[in-house]
Amino acid sequence: MGKESVKLVANNKKAYHDYFIDEKHEAGIELYGTEVKSVRMGKCSIKESFVRIEKGELFIYGMHISPYEKGNIFNKDPLRIRKLLMHKQEIRKLDSKLAEKGLTLVPLQVYFKGSLVKVELGLARGKKLYDKRQDIAKKDARREVERDYKMKLR
Repeated sequence: MGKESVKLVANNKKAYHDYFIDEKHEAGIELYGTEVKSVRMGKCSIKESFVRIEKGELFIYGMHISPYEKGNIFNKDPLRIRKLLMHKQEIRKLDSKLAEKGLTLVPLQVYFKGSLVKVELGLARGKKLYDKRQDIAKKDARREVERDYKMKLR
């Protein structure tokens, strides 16, 4: 088996700021031809998107894929609800974990794995305001240490 290349298309940095990510899962995405071409050009955003399980199927809401310039009548709605592809037993496991209090499914990144478009989903727990402040304080402290270290090297 040859190595499959992984090319990142979209990243959701806001998810890491707003949530603690407990687990990560990979899902395929059901797209039309012009949407795939648009994703290939990097015109995809998952900043405001979220995932729901309905009737044993995964759906992603709020994922924006810009219309393909040469797609004319074949272009679909950029914000349409898209179906995610995952095995039934994986979806059932996720559904049982989502029944726990405070857990949600958040898309973390969209990427190409070989020729297929994949979405990395995170099983996430919401952060409180004080958690966010602690993270910001840690980042600032690390930045200060790195700055001091660079000064010492000069």
